[in-house]
Amino acid sequence: VRLQASGGGLVQAGGSLRLSCAASGSIDRIKLMTWYRRTPGYEREMVAALARGGSPAYGHFVEGRFTISRDNTWSTVYLQMNSLKPEDTAVYYCSAGVGLRSYWGQGTLVTVSS
Repeated sequence: VRLQASGGGLVQAGGSLRLSCAASGSIDRIKLMTWYRRTPGYEREMVAALARGGSPAYGHFVEGRFTISRDNTWSTVYLQMNSLKPEDTAVYYCSAGVGLRSYWGQGTLVTVSS
């Protein structure tokens, strides 16, 4: 499975961005798609996750501002981010769970200015 994240950029506080994670390869084997982020000086943290047949899960800091979704074929997973805050500034990564393995895409930088 190969993943390509995109959609990051510079946005003002209160603005919105939509990140995309395009998957290729054995898409039908993907059981879980997760967005993570890494901020300078902090550990990686889970932003949002979506499992086949499951409900979305979000990090505690999301507070209803973000929405994870996918297309019908699981070839693309989205992260709609609204009401962005400067503390949301981070490199965002997508990950696909296939059995016991996790596949990672390159990160996309989100910068939120105050």
